Amino acid sequence: MLLALHLITIATMLKSTLAPVFSIFPAKPRTPNFVYQVLTNTFTHSPPTVRQNASPDTLTTAPAPQLPPTSAYIHLPFCRKRCHYCDFPIVALGSSSNQTDDDPRVLNYIQLLCREINATRVEFETRPSLETVFFGGGTPSLVPPRLVASVLEVLGMKFGLSSNTEISMEMDPGTFDSKKMEELIGLGVNRVSLGVQAFQEELLKVCGRAHGLNEVYEAIEIVGSCGVENWSVDLISSLPHQTPEMWRESLRLTVEAQPTHVSVYDLQVEQGTKFGNLYTPGVSPLPSESWSADFYRTASRTLSNAGYNHYEISSYCKDGFACKHNLTYWKNKPFYGFGLGSASYVGGLRFSRPRKLKEYTDYVQNLENGVVDWCGNDTFDVKDMAMDVLMLSLRTARGLDLRSFREAYGGSLVSSLIKAYKPYVESGHVVCLDENRRALTADELDAELLDENRMVRRLAYIRLSDPDGFLLSNELISLAFRVIAP
Repeated sequence: MLLALHLITIATMLKSTLAPVFSIFPAKPRTPNFVYQVLTNTFTHSPPTVRQNASPDTLTTAPAPQLPPTSAYIHLPFCRKRCHYCDFPIVALGSSSNQTDDDPRVLNYIQLLCREINATRVEFETRPSLETVFFGGGTPSLVPPRLVASVLEVLGMKFGLSSNTEISMEMDPGTFDSKKMEELIGLGVNRVSLGVQAFQEELLKVCGRAHGLNEVYEAIEIVGSCGVENWSVDLISSLPHQTPEMWRESLRLTVEAQPTHVSVYDLQVEQGTKFGNLYTPGVSPLPSESWSADFYRTASRTLSNAGYNHYEISSYCKDGFACKHNLTYWKNKPFYGFGLGSASYVGGLRFSRPRKLKEYTDYVQNLENGVVDWCGNDTFDVKDMAMDVLMLSLRTARGLDLRSFREAYGGSLVSSLIKAYKPYVESGHVVCLDENRRALTADELDAELLDENRMVRRLAYIRLSDPDGFLLSNELISLAFRVIAP
């Protein structure tokens, strides 16, 4: 299911591959995949750098110290069964486990999760309330509302929640009814991410999903009847045996359901999963890379024609319904993460918690005992920071703000980036924009490159074109990394 990105997990892969973009999308979004320090029973105090051999004089300007996070990702790992593409840290309860009120596995985990939140040290001068909370998993909708309430209560006491905090929850068809939906709304859940994945019964079975097509329609009806306005449909393309006709049908039925947000992920075959044991990417019954690219173009065209804004590589929304929590990732802002395998970015330090329950339990105990210090120390690797900002910005329709990037990392780096991207501006994969977001032609860019002062005044943004630039994003971002750290 979802980004949300908890996702993710995008930079390590991007920093080491030139594969087309459709090969990087997991079948469920995660927190952006940076190089995370993993906290287990052996603790270190400095995060690893991406480019240990980068020349020290490439960048000279250090970014400003980190602000307190205003977003929190909460991992609820419970599923009825493991889907065939899933490599997330989950706890499979059994295919018939919809009633989890008294399941000790759920109760004990929620208690452990609340202990982690309570034990978290907050050492910022200011403590703003959380603006977004994202319950991801797993299948968070399996967790009883009263236990969700206990987590929200602890978050509110520790960090503060406001009346307009975006509280998102991943929900799978067949795991909730109107009563549960209404209870969750009463707790403050105001955004739903519905893990549909496909509108074909045969594809749901191929994926090992616990729900069927009837439950998809029932879930859509429940979300609508309960008055949830801010909701998303998640779809997966490039599934085994998926045809272009099937994909067009899934997109059509999604549009007809009228969600305010759609997330589209191309299947990533992970080692250790059932799909990883059965299939090879690009080899039948999986589609070829060119076919996967056509799926991506079809989604972009269909959803854009239906009035959705393609605001991030895999995300589409109606006006005003972009996922605020995921924008935290794409804007490279700090965020808390709590729960099994979750990732955080606090005080300049990116790290993830253990993926196994025993090690996570030990981690929480060590946190309570003061053994773990994960708040960071405002010590930044400037090259890594520049790479993160560039990578995340180029995933979005807004693109990279060249002026703020220049202020943080220097004008010579911006000039080098523009020169490196010049052939892709000519091919239409990269777009340079002025402060009014008017696209410059290749000839206009040539003129700007002759006068660096003029270029500084005129060039304001650089972005990837939709869809072809997005499809080439791995290569384009890797090229930028080579400019930053030759």
